[in-house]
Amino acid sequence: MKKLRVTLMKSTIGHTDKQKANVIGLGLRRIRHSVVLEDRPEIRGMINQVIHLLKVEEVEE
Repeated sequence: MKKLRVTLMKSTIGHTDKQKANVIGLGLRRIRHSVVLEDRPEIRGMINQVIHLLKVEEVEE
């Protein structure tokens, strides 16, 4: 299964509570923190809500 490396590139200060909750739900805690997640529709939906704050890369494992 494909995996995604998601990195928080911008701060959530000044963004809506829903966007902050999506960032926390993805497991991101601070700027330049990365997590590797499975490529599932639920995860893609959360990423699309806050794509302007993230950097997303596909990872082969």
